[in-house]
Amino acid sequence: MARDVPAGQALTAGDLTVAEVSADAALAPVPAAERASMIGKRPSVGLRKGSLLVASQLDTGTGLGDDKQQVGVQVKRGQAPVGALTPGDRVLAVTTPVQGEEDAKPTDAPPSSVDAVVVSVSRPDATGTVVVNLAVASTDGPLLATRAAQGRIALVREPRSS
Repeated sequence: MARDVPAGQALTAGDLTVAEVSADAALAPVPAAERASMIGKRPSVGLRKGSLLVASQLDTGTGLGDDKQQVGVQVKRGQAPVGALTPGDRVLAVTTPVQGEEDAKPTDAPPSSVDAVVVSVSRPDATGTVVVNLAVASTDGPLLATRAAQGRIALVREPRSS
């Protein structure tokens, strides 16, 4: 790899470089002759500069929820962990109360949430707001989109597997 490529980002010619390695049965890097066919493919894992590209690291789609609905959620500062979300992270999209609703009646019921996977995260704008594209089950897409449009979503990153 000529540079780091996050999971889900399409490979470009500039991302790939050719390296000579000794033949070893334990290694299965993509041959240099297949370099052109790698352009446009998307890794299912983050790729690091200097590492060997292996075909099993690539998916035919984005690897981040192509079989699911995708919802864009605008997240203001304080509604998600700062700088901690990357493509492939599992998150809970938690419904926040309507403005003024939190004082209306106390309740011990947990807030509703939707399981999701981060597909992409935009750069923050001048106010620190980002758009996080989330892959969700088709049964959850309309609900999440409605609450996101109302600005009633906060994101909680699930623990990353070690």
